[in-house]
Amino acid sequence: MIPRSSRLSLRRRTAALLLAVVAVAGPGLTGCANHDETSGAADGPLPVDVPPGTELVVADQQERVQTWLRASGELDKLPFTIKFANFVGGPAILEAFRAGAADVAQVGDVPPIHALAAGQDVPIVAAYQSNPLALKLAVAPGRSITRLADLKGRKIAYAEGTAQQAGVLRALAKAGLAPSDVTLVRLQLNDFLDAVRTGQVDVAPLIEPNVTRLLRTPGASVIPDSELAGLYGGLGYLYARREAVRDPAKAAATRALVAAFIRAQQWSNLHQDEWARTYYVGSQKVGADDAKRIVDSYGVYTFPHLDQRLVNRQQATIDAIDAAGELPKKIRAADGFDLRFDAVVTQTVTEIGASFGTEPK
Repeated sequence: MIPRSSRLSLRRRTAALLLAVVAVAGPGLTGCANHDETSGAADGPLPVDVPPGTELVVADQQERVQTWLRASGELDKLPFTIKFANFVGGPAILEAFRAGAADVAQVGDVPPIHALAAGQDVPIVAAYQSNPLALKLAVAPGRSITRLADLKGRKIAYAEGTAQQAGVLRALAKAGLAPSDVTLVRLQLNDFLDAVRTGQVDVAPLIEPNVTRLLRTPGASVIPDSELAGLYGGLGYLYARREAVRDPAKAAATRALVAAFIRAQQWSNLHQDEWARTYYVGSQKVGADDAKRIVDSYGVYTFPHLDQRLVNRQQATIDAIDAAGELPKKIRAADGFDLRFDAVVTQTVTEIGASFGTEPK
């Protein structure tokens, strides 16, 4: 496909956040879905047919979604024009949603929570599960921190509205510590790596490929995995503006995107060496050995049903953040899902022989 620039109408707060946009189009995907009359379902059945000229803007992070779709061949099959805008972290994506500058995004489990707390209606339309130990608590060079109990009195990188936020709060709770027992250093997510490897903070929650980049720094380390169980859910989501899933054309396109995204991730499950070369070596510029280790660290992606069990998991994360006093009001996880999309999740996972997975212990 030939990339082309896009002209997106942004409000002033969001204009500086759009770093790069490319557009692609392709022929169609079709299927069927049924309306789910449960909390989290929008009004009316989920449309299937995508009209000509339909466009979706997808908020991407580190070009993961577009690389998944392109490497797997799914990009060329999409029945609509797709544009990708790169962001760093959920808060920046939320600004794009608020401005109407993005329709769908791939994020961790915490950004949808802060969207609800901010009054933004951006329901979850798909979920995927990776290894819960993919999140590491990175330790600055020269610091002796090997247990969660050692976090007391330390400076910890912290970013509200990110999956890393929940990881830090759970780590403190597991150690019997309150947020007041440490110094939470509020940073942008893309500043975490430099902050910990230069000693501006003692600890930072990192995921790959930044864990590998950190460990190239002499004296840097990570807290052992034996300490980290239960800190990170390993959940990722696709979520969308409510206006998009209420628009028949964009809702049908989002349905097609969910199916393509699942197929693309399953392709990476079955072609891990190629995924490592294409994304981590080619796009993220890490060495081949490190790329293999990174792919292994995420494990095999599975695709949970959009059902009450998943809603309950999300509510548990909401409750953990709320218990730390980090939410401005009480919110319900059920208000942050569009369960109509479970039909296409179920259909796609079944057709390609992928797994719905099980909830981590």
